[in-house]
Amino acid sequence: MERAVFQDLVDEALDSLPAEIQGWLDNVVVVVADRPSPEHLTQGGVRRGSLLLGLYVGVPKTHRGVTYGELLPDKIWIFQEPIEWLCRTPAQIRECVRKTVLHEIGHHLGLSDQELRDAGV
Repeated sequence: MERAVFQDLVDEALDSLPAEIQGWLDNVVVVVADRPSPEHLTQGGVRRGSLLLGLYVGVPKTHRGVTYGELLPDKIWIFQEPIEWLCRTPAQIRECVRKTVLHEIGHHLGLSDQELRDAGV
């Protein structure tokens, strides 16, 4: 899939968020990359042979205190190649991108992997 088409899917997922959730996205950028770097894999705690579809790097909103500020934006990484390897059709790619974006936004908002799994994300 061309990068522009994939980026459009990421943008579509972000635009589909309710206005209230969009308002909670603070000091965070969403970046599309081909694949995770070795550093990303380490940060994500990914074992050899596993796929990393997305990664949140930053300070979750629930951990920000009065000393938080004037920091570089948090990043949500969405990795195109692992998503394409996992999915067979454009519809599956769209759904996987959406779930990955929602999952990483959940981390930005302070939710754990278990809480996100319990919520179906």
